[in-house]
Amino acid sequence: MLFHYDGQVDAWMDMEWSPQAIHVMAANQTKWWYAKRFLHPDIVARYNYIFLWDEDLGVEVFHADRYLNIMEDEGLEISQPALASSSSEVHHILTVRQPTERVHRRLITGTGWNSCNANSTGPPCTG
Repeated sequence: MLFHYDGQVDAWMDMEWSPQAIHVMAANQTKWWYAKRFLHPDIVARYNYIFLWDEDLGVEVFHADRYLNIMEDEGLEISQPALASSSSEVHHILTVRQPTERVHRRLITGTGWNSCNANSTGPPCTG
């Protein structure tokens, strides 16, 4: 399933797998907007893991096996791969990998950035 926020659906049609993919387009929306509306449990139940991929994540430096091992070790079922700011062009600060962490969970509130921790009581930290 591909979510298109920029109207560039036709740009993907030359990919061999594209005709079999579900393409959903809504201008100027975020991946989490799409996920909330289209990744219904009935659709994703058949998969062990869900990646929410940004356009700025290059596959040249992505190691799927390593990433899946981290997801399994950390008990993650849905995740967004982070970017190393030294090897990728970063479009959204939220996607920057924390170099001292194996995984990071971040949320933005009305008061600014917060990290998930053992005392967290609400989403996205608690599921």
